Amino acid sequence: MIDKIIMKIIKKVPKLKPRAKDAHKGELGKVCIIAGSLGMSGAAALSGRAAFRSGSGLVRVAVPKSILPIVATIEPCFTTIPLEEDESGHIDAKAINQILNLITENDFIGFGPGVGTTPGIKSIVQKLLQQERLRLIIDADGLNNLSMINDWPNMRKADLILTPHPGEMKRLWDGLFRQKMPEARQDIAVKMANKTGATIVLKGNNTVVTNGRNVYINKTGNPGMATGGTGDVLTGVITSLAGQGLSNFDAAVLGVYVQGLAGDIMSKKIGQVSMIATDVIDGLIEAFKKITKNNV
Repeated sequence: MIDKIIMKIIKKVPKLKPRAKDAHKGELGKVCIIAGSLGMSGAAALSGRAAFRSGSGLVRVAVPKSILPIVATIEPCFTTIPLEEDESGHIDAKAINQILNLITENDFIGFGPGVGTTPGIKSIVQKLLQQERLRLIIDADGLNNLSMINDWPNMRKADLILTPHPGEMKRLWDGLFRQKMPEARQDIAVKMANKTGATIVLKGNNTVVTNGRNVYINKTGNPGMATGGTGDVLTGVITSLAGQGLSNFDAAVLGVYVQGLAGDIMSKKIGQVSMIATDVIDGLIEAFKKITKNNV
């Protein structure tokens, strides 16, 4: 069990700082989302669009070059970057130098939605882990590749947020622990955070966010959000908030809260049965209006 004495349960959701009247886009967060593969262009587009709806000044979406026209057509506001790809339409290991250059040009990097699991992706994840001063969120297939890297916490230099759903968490757990995974979600997340040094977002009903010292249990959201693509949306939201200057923990807490709030807003408008991921992005407009109405 977790030592309750050293744990702090966080109930107050952090806020974004008010925008300066003379702010320009370069000061409001420059982020890059590395995502997508042949047949998974939507994952990249959803994350990029969600990042813009969450307040980023500049959003770049880096994808395998063959799907770039599709991703660029879905959303004209973000810029797109073509990456070298392998024969199957996945990001190739040869793209690593392009990706390392992107690190220096952005405040925060998102990696993983729709990238697939290949030896090339695995090698890219391993290289990213070793980058000092890199702030990085890994989600979806990025996590599946991460789970296949032996003893990866000991090579980690990057400042990480990990956002697994229960299945992805089980794969991460089995790769790092020689003990049965606890039943309590809070126990799982805290142990993973302490083992890896990462901020953990264990998704699902009552999403758990922890950095091993502080714990937040989210109460927004509804079953209508159990639909393909909402995880990609969350990646974009958290990437954006971290790029705007919030700490990893605060960005993750505010991200899960506001995404769930967006889902609740849209549930009232259209119901839960027909809700899709793009509806949640639309709901971010009203959600951010609500949480920033006294903070402008």
